[in-house]
Amino acid sequence: MAAPLLLDTHGWVWWVGGSPELPERTRRHIQSAFAENRLWVSAISAWEVALLVQRGRLELRLPVREWVARSEALSGLQFLPIDTAIGLRAVELADLHQDPADRMIVASAELLGAVLVTRDQRLRAYGCIRTTWG
Repeated sequence: MAAPLLLDTHGWVWWVGGSPELPERTRRHIQSAFAENRLWVSAISAWEVALLVQRGRLELRLPVREWVARSEALSGLQFLPIDTAIGLRAVELADLHQDPADRMIVASAELLGAVLVTRDQRLRAYGCIRTTWG
């Protein structure tokens, strides 16, 4: 069985919204993981989406609570809670920038054994996790 995929926040937003920012090859990988019930989003991404909407940096077609609830209702998409192990691992990550959401997402990918779907070059260059894009 293929490894789980964990969507970075922008990957989640772009996949749900059908954005052309998401490369077709990446979209196919996501759809395959979705069909096989191995597609994940970190709970911290819901926090990050709500914060971006509040700050006017992201516009959704629905109120943020409804948008997230609809994502949670998708049968092939699972949300990974932030637990003690993830929180502690996020603090321990060496040489990773200080963005708390990115740290939680990287720790989540590592502990889940997932491939992180991200366009973020800093995360792709980090090296302690597998990533994919494009």
